[in-house]
Amino acid sequence: MSTTVTRVRRAMLFTPGDDMKKLAKAAASGADSVILDLEDGVAVNRKQEARATIVEALKTLDFGRSERLIRINAVGSGLEADDMTQTLPAHPDGYVIPKVEHPEQIAWVAERIAPFDRYESWESGSIRLLALIETALGVVNLKAIATADRRLDALIFGAEDLVGSLGAVRTREGWEVFYARSAVVTHAAAYDLQAIDTVYVDFKDMDGLKTDAEQAVKMGFSGKLAIHPNQIEPITQVFIPSDATIAHAQRLMAAFVLNQANGTGVFDFDGKMVDMPMIRAAERVIQRAQAAGKISS
Repeated sequence: MSTTVTRVRRAMLFTPGDDMKKLAKAAASGADSVILDLEDGVAVNRKQEARATIVEALKTLDFGRSERLIRINAVGSGLEADDMTQTLPAHPDGYVIPKVEHPEQIAWVAERIAPFDRYESWESGSIRLLALIETALGVVNLKAIATADRRLDALIFGAEDLVGSLGAVRTREGWEVFYARSAVVTHAAAYDLQAIDTVYVDFKDMDGLKTDAEQAVKMGFSGKLAIHPNQIEPITQVFIPSDATIAHAQRLMAAFVLNQANGTGVFDFDGKMVDMPMIRAAERVIQRAQAAGKISS
């Protein structure tokens, strides 16, 4: 199980690992996380070039405050060992592991990172792991996956590949993936991990993106994947609480502290009875507001 996650991951931008111009643009995009892709975004005959390009990018580009993640090829694909061996010396901030179906896949990646912690004098556990859940078996095995390794920070929901795994048809409403989407966010919450929502593939439809991101916030996701730089700002704004929401949460927390001091457990607030689940929800709003710099920590 992960320790408490502190890094903000609202908008996480995928970018192909074999294109230095796109990598440079991503580095300057202001995304909370940039995912340098070695998997689906790179043709099979360009994997080696992509590894070299990513290493060069990590060594030469200024990513600012953005987290630098690498999505390797799936464990078991035959490509993952070279992905790790060649990119680890460049010390990315973490790895996104695609098509995770068993905890052993996460353990395999963690085992390859551990020697670098020892021999390169890196801070222990500094390289984090994020598991991409995008198959039916991955959903079924979520409990085991969520507790696989202490480096694991987040579960990422991948709807597009999941639809193929299910033999379903992708729809705008998304009912065909609603169970899996809910299962990912539920297991993330249960095991103190972040939950990152799937991509919105129509990168020109900003209204649809906003609606989809708002649904993700309501479900409990802490961030969302992006496939185009233009999606970063809309996603980020949705995951930042409004002034009214923040003010309500602050008033609720102040009332909670006062009632606790008076020995009162459940209390009335704005005509509603308040108990601990509502307090925890208010705490999460305040944490998101602090992460966005809207209120001080």
